[in-house]
Amino acid sequence: MILERLARGATRAARITHTEHLPPRIGSHADWPDRIRPEVIDAIRSSGIERPWAHQARTSEHALRGESVVVATGTASGKSLAYLAPVLSTLLDGSEAPNGRGATALYLAPTKALAADQRRAVRELAAPLGNAVRPAVYDGDTPVEEREWVRQYANYVLTNPDMLHRGILPAHPRWSSFLRALRYVVIDECHTYRGVFGSHVAQVIRRLRRVCARYGAEPVFLLASATAAEPSRAATRLTGLPVVEITEDTSPRGELVFALWEPPLTELHGEQGAPVRRTATAETADLLTDLAVQGVRTVAFVRSRRGAELIALIAQERLAEVDRSLPARIAAYRGGYLPEERRALERSLHSGALLGLAATTALELGVDVSGLDAVIIAGYPGTRASLWQQAGRAGRAGQGALAVLVARDDPLDTYLVHHPEALFDQPVESTVLDPDNPYVLAPHLCAAAAELPLTEADFPLFGPAAEGLMPQLEAAALLRRRATAWHWTRRERAADLTDIRGQGGAPVQVVETGTGRLLGTVDAAAAHTTVHDGAVHLHQGRTYVVRRLDLDDDVALVEEASPPYSTTARDTTAISILETDTEVPWGDARLCFGSVEVTNQVVSYLRRKLITGEVLGETKLDLPPRTLRTRAVWWTVTEDQLDAARVGPRQLGGALHAAEHASIGMLPLFATCDRWDIGGVSVPLHPDTLLPTVFVYDGHPGGAGFAERAFHTAADWLTATRSAIASCECEAGCPSCIQSPKCGNGNDPLHKRGAIRLLGELLRGAPKTAV
Repeated sequence: MILERLARGATRAARITHTEHLPPRIGSHADWPDRIRPEVIDAIRSSGIERPWAHQARTSEHALRGESVVVATGTASGKSLAYLAPVLSTLLDGSEAPNGRGATALYLAPTKALAADQRRAVRELAAPLGNAVRPAVYDGDTPVEEREWVRQYANYVLTNPDMLHRGILPAHPRWSSFLRALRYVVIDECHTYRGVFGSHVAQVIRRLRRVCARYGAEPVFLLASATAAEPSRAATRLTGLPVVEITEDTSPRGELVFALWEPPLTELHGEQGAPVRRTATAETADLLTDLAVQGVRTVAFVRSRRGAELIALIAQERLAEVDRSLPARIAAYRGGYLPEERRALERSLHSGALLGLAATTALELGVDVSGLDAVIIAGYPGTRASLWQQAGRAGRAGQGALAVLVARDDPLDTYLVHHPEALFDQPVESTVLDPDNPYVLAPHLCAAAAELPLTEADFPLFGPAAEGLMPQLEAAALLRRRATAWHWTRRERAADLTDIRGQGGAPVQVVETGTGRLLGTVDAAAAHTTVHDGAVHLHQGRTYVVRRLDLDDDVALVEEASPPYSTTARDTTAISILETDTEVPWGDARLCFGSVEVTNQVVSYLRRKLITGEVLGETKLDLPPRTLRTRAVWWTVTEDQLDAARVGPRQLGGALHAAEHASIGMLPLFATCDRWDIGGVSVPLHPDTLLPTVFVYDGHPGGAGFAERAFHTAADWLTATRSAIASCECEAGCPSCIQSPKCGNGNDPLHKRGAIRLLGELLRGAPKTAV
């Protein structure tokens, strides 16, 4: 057994805090609906599939009836075939039409890798159908000379929401023949469309439906996800249409052994003298090395681009000591690579040339990597949905498999490896998105007006907030009303008003100073923290140091180097309340939700030793502040409550600060967010409340729904926060409970026992029913 070999030795075995065995499942077959063309059934049989699973047949039946449907079954349950069977059958019908282009279909994927993988799968499946099915990818990597062919001749176009928003909808007259014949829109991995990104995609889909109606088309939406809670409700929110759900998974599954793994404490001490655990990065690199030596095909999922590069690099170095042929079979995979680099890695992984891969979530979604034996997850990925998505990459060919969650030195990870019921006995999170967010909706109304003049008849499609925004858009001279319609009258493209992934501007190009070679890109929102002057940047196993970040030209100039450290940015944050929407008494305390303005500035960076994470020093930075108007949840306590909790003036700042850190760390257990999607501020005397106050806010303009979810689950959320702090074995606070990896104040001051008492006093006044 793979896990037994990994856990050999007393020290290794002690790191496993829990093992969950998910038993195998027997499959249940059905017959394809009568309306599926026999040629399509024959093509499916020639691929080795005699009969569909029952959920595949049911999905196809709804699609052929013209009903939008979401299939939410497990990883490797055949969701692709469930929607491809009716799509291919309809395309085949259309190819026999005496006049015109025939039927078309559009496929939307959240990543380019998934779209490229799906094109390969469709080509293989539809090969016996000849020229009747003409799949083509249309995204930012598609050569200009191929794009006209795709528009004119492809009948199954695979793209992403970004290209639909910026490239297809603004140019819809050039796509008129395709859109006029559009019968199906496939939305794969639909659970990824959450928060601000999901809200933007919901409005892009509404724009697509509006343009299709202009050409007389009303496409059926087919959605798929391996991990979705309340899938029909989430799909309806995303598309604006009623959607039938298929949730019973009738496919077989091999046994999955899922281990929770906590790295050991080291002899080192971190900030404020806190004990330090061995990093998840170092532990994952060890496990990936051991598995590669055993010939076990493995993907290690890592939360950051830098982490993926570092794990691959460490594993390659250690494997070279065992067998010189092994390092070449380990690689890193992340966003920001050039297109040709990504395609080459995907081919090597699919063929088996690669034995191990350290990957970011760019490879999490749907890409067929059947044949994997194991998955290592370096740090809780933020949601149970992502956890199961990543774990499901192993064993896709039906064989038994291993998944290992390696805990980071972090409050949530520590809590989860000691409370396995929070992972294995709970459903995946509900998808949180808010298409009515005015920061999201306003630019899409402008884009829609540029595509076709907006009228009052369009308002129901875009939601209840649309009509109220029109006077503001007119006042800002973004739209002009003529007779009964609003028009876009500016020279610039309306689609350029917003970045649907909420990244806040053009990506920063990473350029090697000596050669001028473009290494890749970094999102604008992350540039201040990842490619500031002096930052260590990893790319394809090579280490670079940023010599200069030019914010005017969006360029980071780097030189190759081998420093013995990594870098971590530090920032400061101030917050002011703009409007309180809801206020609930918790005894004398108050729990509030509303709008805030956050001012953030990166002020320095730390240099940390590789592997151990020991801090070597801090360097000041001079970067401009950034302001953010967003949504927040906050709570206040009174002087009497502080007295009851025995928190005096000297402990107050540290107790609030510790409670803030831990609550941010625990929120991903209750909302579909990552701790990096949210921020927090704690103030002993806030000028707007005139009381000790802790804020937790969404890290996106206009909010993303996370703080609102925190408000509605506050009693459970803060109870789990107190439990996480109290159950930690450290004396005065550590990264496993109250220290934060992104604290702008160097995790000072912090007061663990004060936080426990303060949260206890706060929770005593919590209402008995949910907020």
